[in-house]
Amino acid sequence: MNGEKKVFKFLFVSHESLSGDLAWQIQKEGHQVKIYIKNPDDQDVYDGILEKVPDWKSNTDWADVIVFDDVGFGSQADSLRKAGKLVIGGSAYTDKLEEDREFGQSEMKRVGMLTLPHWDFSNYEEALKFIEENPGRYVYKPSGFVSSDWKSLLFLGKEEDGKDLHEILRSNQKVLEKKIKQFQLQKLALGVEVAVGAFFNGEDFIYPINVNFEHKKLFPGDIGPFTGEMGTLMYWSSSNPLFKATVEKMKEDLKQAGYVGYFDINCIVNARGIYPLEFTSRFGYPTISIQEEGVISEWGEFLHAIASHQQYDIKTKKGFQVGVVCAVPPFPYDDKSEMAIYKDLSILFKKPVLDGV
Repeated sequence: MNGEKKVFKFLFVSHESLSGDLAWQIQKEGHQVKIYIKNPDDQDVYDGILEKVPDWKSNTDWADVIVFDDVGFGSQADSLRKAGKLVIGGSAYTDKLEEDREFGQSEMKRVGMLTLPHWDFSNYEEALKFIEENPGRYVYKPSGFVSSDWKSLLFLGKEEDGKDLHEILRSNQKVLEKKIKQFQLQKLALGVEVAVGAFFNGEDFIYPINVNFEHKKLFPGDIGPFTGEMGTLMYWSSSNPLFKATVEKMKEDLKQAGYVGYFDINCIVNARGIYPLEFTSRFGYPTISIQEEGVISEWGEFLHAIASHQQYDIKTKKGFQVGVVCAVPPFPYDDKSEMAIYKDLSILFKKPVLDGV
């Protein structure tokens, strides 16, 4: 090779403008990059930075590596792999793990993970009746394929009788029925929320693994509505008990599915055990941008290698990396109906000090 660097062609395929930072990084490394964005509202993102194409399917022959940056492309990814293309992200199986919470939880249980009690619904009246008949603290989570802004909509019950969650669902039933057709009520478990993930090359995991802690509330001090994410602290690690109890158990299933890409499980950890909550079968956002700060290896070379089912000794920095979301209005709600969810709800005081109220 005479020390010459190989230049690869990358085609990024995105529902929304999510992976542009990674695409730009790969372009800066000297590779050729094209990007397709499906969402009409995101068409001007990356103007002057990345070459955009109106149709990704007509560019697959051009590409050495095709990168699907979100769920929803699983069947296309499977077909391209069968045709001999190098693909990052997506498979029918891993899409279902993330999109269908009921299926994801059943798979966790099947491979021996410790799961929390949960109930899946497609009818809000049935869910409201369930809370009335089974008072307790639950977490409401969307299920099925939902746009990223609504996917992050979580309601965490604070009241032991469940009346606060009941009120939110009842007050917003008409909006939620239109936007979120399937959802899950999960028994609340108190503890530390931590996620663990690793890249998978179709055969095995790539080490080191990644351990990260998300801050999901809009404001500091754990105040405000849940967002997709407001910031994350992460570090790279050798295999550890958290990884072995969760992500590692999925190795054979990922291999059978032919999946290549990043794979993550977030968990609640307390004195009783490690409780996995949900799968992320794709890059995380802004997780991948923070990972770029911690990875010393070149991303283009790395992604081409794992798409080729090769092992890769990924080089990472020691210590922690931190990312903070700097948001501007209308974040976190592009949709006015989502913004109105908390309107006219009862105000619950954590402490019985009502001076000035």
